[in-house]
Amino acid sequence: MEVYGMVAALFVVGFGIGIVAVMAGVGGAVLFVPIAAAFFPFHVDYIRGASLLMALAAALSSSPALLRKGCASLELVMPMALISSIFAIIGARVGLAFDQQMVRILLGFAIMFICAVMIFVKRSEESAINKADYFSRIFGMQGVFVDESCGREVKWCAKNTVIGFILFGMVGFMAGMFGMGAGWANVPVFNLVLGTPLKVAVASSMLVIAISDTAAAWVYLHKGAVLPIVAVPSILGVILGSRVGVKMFAKSKPATIRILVIVLLIAAAISSLLKGFGVW
Repeated sequence: MEVYGMVAALFVVGFGIGIVAVMAGVGGAVLFVPIAAAFFPFHVDYIRGASLLMALAAALSSSPALLRKGCASLELVMPMALISSIFAIIGARVGLAFDQQMVRILLGFAIMFICAVMIFVKRSEESAINKADYFSRIFGMQGVFVDESCGREVKWCAKNTVIGFILFGMVGFMAGMFGMGAGWANVPVFNLVLGTPLKVAVASSMLVIAISDTAAAWVYLHKGAVLPIVAVPSILGVILGSRVGVKMFAKSKPATIRILVIVLLIAAAISSLLKGFGVW
């Protein structure tokens, strides 16, 4: 009975995270890892493995439609995803090499950093007309997409690509190490550093997650760090919750939901630090 109760609890938590994540504009994985690590008795490796599969499932379900609409750009995504995937594998191997207490401590500090990014980094709805740099021209990181909200064509091209490579390497490492996906960082890097429109940034971010999380997930699978009893109910809950969240999105107040997300993350980060230092 205790096992069934734990499965049900994971499903309920995943369902709630799916709703909140959609309305707040963040990935479900970035909420699942700290919350599950703080309030469930599973080893943190199993939680990170389930989280990567959760982020991967969400990304794979949405990426084909985004590509068909022309919002996501393969020319923009592939170079960044390659760098991110390499460092995601390295991060996954490093994370699995650490003991559970150290991972909890590092996770607590990482979540605090993510909260700071969410609070202080703003998004730009449209990009300025950029001048393509060297790598942007070589890889063809430019394009045109039709913004359905206003019915007009938006031209864009990437800039600061070298800085983008460095940042995607760092984000990939964190995603692999903590199993939190990377939507929280991919979108600001695409939008604010590379200068792409917000819709292109969001759509391309999902493709990067689908590629880099796959690379990291194989490391966790190979090490036996994916437990079906943790992964399956969590993934089902998030998928169903996301569908409910999409329907509630129009009536929700994103700013209020975003504050709730930040409060939840800070509470989970504090809990992770206390457990890591042996206080709780």
